[in-house]
Amino acid sequence: MTTPLFCIAHRGGSQVHTENTLEAFKESLSLGVDAIELDVWEVGSELLITHDRRLGHTLPGQGRLADHDPQHLRSLRLACGARLTTLQAVLELLKDEVLLNIELKGPHCADAVASLLQSFVRDHNLGFDHYVVSSFDHRQLYRFKQLLPQVKRGILEAGLPLHYAATAAELEGYSLHSNVDFINQQLVDDAHKRGVKVWSYTVNELDDFASMQSLGVDGVFTDYPERVIDFNESSANPSS
Repeated sequence: MTTPLFCIAHRGGSQVHTENTLEAFKESLSLGVDAIELDVWEVGSELLITHDRRLGHTLPGQGRLADHDPQHLRSLRLACGARLTTLQAVLELLKDEVLLNIELKGPHCADAVASLLQSFVRDHNLGFDHYVVSSFDHRQLYRFKQLLPQVKRGILEAGLPLHYAATAAELEGYSLHSNVDFINQQLVDDAHKRGVKVWSYTVNELDDFASMQSLGVDGVFTDYPERVIDFNESSANPSS
């Protein structure tokens, strides 16, 4: 039997609603995804959920995100009419319904995210097993490991590392998040030998789902979670 791909809604799954919005997260929850991924920046004293370091793509306006007041940023309307949300609001929405992958996008936000997670888990009597913190900034992941070691760490890689999954092992990572353009069998095998899961991004097409599954990839970040769910069902029941 083929192993189903762990379905991670990339930026909440961004085809029906604007990415990284509560509306997108709610839609993916209704589909029955395994996990939701989002991007967090600390601006001022707030943890805002958005991907880009500059305005002009999803957020109207110009300039760098970090140069704006967080209250002003939260007043802006996205194309769908929604506003920026906060990590606190997402935690309140999801609770323990689904695994949440928090990507540390902005610099120096590890401390604030760790503090919020710690207080949220305590106040809601939850466990840390519902969270993965990931980043391309491996120094922030190392910092997070010192602050809150019980939270799983996802090591993001843009290319094919010289020593495959060694960095993930060094950071005691739970998962290696590898670019679909660079993933190969040796990387997957090395990660699994080290006890590290492999999640690939961003995987949206049927032939790539099949390729990732054949390599033994454990999960995929996708903008189309419904496609992955349908693929898993058809793989489990090929004659239906």
